[in-house]
Order: sequence, then C-alpha cells, then structure tokens
Amino acid sequence: MTSRATLTSVAATTLAATAVSSAAVAGWAVFGERRRFRVRHETLPVLAPGSPDLRVLQISDLHTVPGQEAKKKFVHGLAQLEPDLVLDTGDNLSHMGALPYLLEILQPLFAFPGLYVPGSNCYFAPMLKNPARYLWQRTSAGDDRTEAQILPWQAMHQAFDDAGWVGVINRADRLRLGEHVIEVSGVDDPHLGYDQHPGFLPATHPGSGLGQFEPAAGASASLRLGLTHAPYLRSLDRFAQDGADLVVAGHTHGGQVCLPGGRALVSNCDIEPERCKGVTSQGGVPVQISAGLGESRFAPVRLFCPPEAVLMTLTARAG
Repeated sequence: MTSRATLTSVAATTLAATAVSSAAVAGWAVFGERRRFRVRHETLPVLAPGSPDLRVLQISDLHTVPGQEAKKKFVHGLAQLEPDLVLDTGDNLSHMGALPYLLEILQPLFAFPGLYVPGSNCYFAPMLKNPARYLWQRTSAGDDRTEAQILPWQAMHQAFDDAGWVGVINRADRLRLGEHVIEVSGVDDPHLGYDQHPGFLPATHPGSGLGQFEPAAGASASLRLGLTHAPYLRSLDRFAQDGADLVVAGHTHGGQVCLPGGRALVSNCDIEPERCKGVTSQGGVPVQISAGLGESRFAPVRLFCPPEAVLMTLTARAG
C-alpha cells in the first residue's frame, strides 16, 4: 500500500515539474519565439495572363519600440530580397518616441516602391490592459481610446510619402511599376471602424503616378490589389465584390499565442482563428494575412507563432 508520505512526495514532484515547465514555456514565449524572425514564401497565380512575375514583400505589425536591434537587423536584411514592391499593412508603432527608430528600421526598404495602409497602432499608443481580454474580445467594439496618447501618425505618413511610398487610405489609384499596372484599393483601419471602401478606378483613369510609380494612362491592369490592416469579413467581402485579384492584410499576429503546431486561439477580429495567417480565400479571392513582426509592448509574447515577413511571388493566371 502506498503511504501518504509517498503520495505527497509524488504530488510535490509533479507540481514542481509543472512549474518548471510552465516557466520554461513562458521564458521561451517572452525571450525566444518573438525574436525568431523568418521570411515566409508564397507563390500566387493572380496576375493577368501573360504578365511577368512580380515579387512583393509584405511587412506588418512592427509595433516598434526604440532599441529593438534584432528586429532592425532582420528588416535591414530583407532588402537583400530585392522585391519589386513593398507593402506595409500597418501597426508600425508601440511607443510615443519610436518614430525615428522606425524610420531607421525601414530605411533600406525605402529604396523600393511601396504602398501602405495604417492600423490602430499607427494612430493610438497601446495601453496597459488585462491581457486575458484578448482571448474573448474578438473585435474593437467597446474599446475606449479617450485616454490613449495620439501617436505621430501624420509625421510618419509624411516620412513614408517623402521616401516615395504611397498611402492608399480610403482611396484607389492606378500605378505603373515596370511592366505592370497595378490597380490598388486601400482602406483605413477596419478595427477602428475607419474603413470607407473606394472601389477600383476605371481602366480609363490615368492614375496619380505618385512616389516611385509612373502614371498608368491607357494601360490594362496586371493586378487588382486590395489592402487593409485588419481582415474583417466586411472588408474582405467588399474587396471581392469590387473585383480584387488579391487582398493583403495583417493585424492578427497569427494568433500570437498558439497551440503546438501553430493553431491560433483567437484572431482579434471576426475572421475565424484558423484563417488568421497564411493564404486563405474570401469570395473566391486569395487573401494573404501576415502574422506580423511584433506585438504590443504590454504583451511581449509569442508562442508557436514566430514573427514573419512575407515574400509573395505573383505569377500569371492561366489564360
């Protein structure tokens, strides 16, 4: 017969082992996983038949805090991929004083043509909240930002514009990029309810020719691109209805804290958690969602969900 002392010893050993394991997992989530940056590669046949390939780099959810040297080194290295186009899908800041450091991080990528849309953490500094609320609150409904500090989003957007990137914030444009004409439709952050879909411009529109792009008068489009920070279903459906060939989004952090194998528990919006990273589809349109490169400074954890940039090789559809 097992003595009570033996049972107590086994229970104590089990509790101690559990505590050690939990501490190890927590330590990895805080100090390991969130610095395990990677590039995810996708090949998507979404261009008009006969179009040459287009290499598109997506960065998202940097949530920049001054001093993130590992993140800066990784992003600087992305320039070696020599993309044809860079997409920044928002949530660039996580600190009131982070703008100069963000521009240091992005400097090598400004050498390439870019398009951008903002997220809530381009406008409002994050606030300390109960991190558990993330597990049950799927949308921004009920969020009170009256006490939130306003981030220097206007100066950030001006810096992006000065570098030759083009903001598509509740606006559409037609832009020539080498052999490609891109019809782009972008929205302000749906998580904040700021989105107002502009549709796509007609083929007869010359386009703005802003930044590092040229006007696109009289040319047929290689790609109809929808850009949004948060992949709310209403926005994905609207892009599909407008005739997008591809939609690109961020915001979800891929679930941020996932089960082994990367299964997300939440998406932080109304898209299903199992669709909150990678390539999925809405209304027959491919939707690429990035797990992002950062997280709020008040929730600096990732588990089974490494931070990522995404390099998409867009190829021609079958004729």
